[in-house]
Amino acid sequence: MKQNPFSAEQEKIIADAICTVASELRMIDVADLISMLRFERHGDLADLVASAAEMYFLPGTIKLGIGGDYYLDWGGQPRVVLDLEIRPQKVTIYARLVLEQDCGGIEIHHINFDEPLENPDDDTLVLAESLRAAAFRPFISANHIAPPAA
Repeated sequence: MKQNPFSAEQEKIIADAICTVASELRMIDVADLISMLRFERHGDLADLVASAAEMYFLPGTIKLGIGGDYYLDWGGQPRVVLDLEIRPQKVTIYARLVLEQDCGGIEIHHINFDEPLENPDDDTLVLAESLRAAAFRPFISANHIAPPAA
């Protein structure tokens, strides 16, 4: 997505919203995630994403998009990237969730507001409110989540 003055704030809002889902996905063995991507088992991967999201969001809010990627070298740490569709009411977000050993990240590709407003600040508020309305519990800041124990 072309960066604009609101991109960082919107990425932070989305990261805070889905950090618990990312933590759930990071509990899955990375070899399993990579094999599902490698052998194009997108249905199985979609089930895992849906299962991770169902504890925190209304059904259908977070879904696997068109697949993902993985990066695995002999000398480095594995990295899994999943395409996500995040669909709270009033907004559709196409993003890539990056899962690494000790952290995760989100990269927005496109945000579509059902009814875009004149002021981009108002759109950002709609984004935050829509995600909060779709969530079962309050968001925890993504910066404060400890990595899972080994």
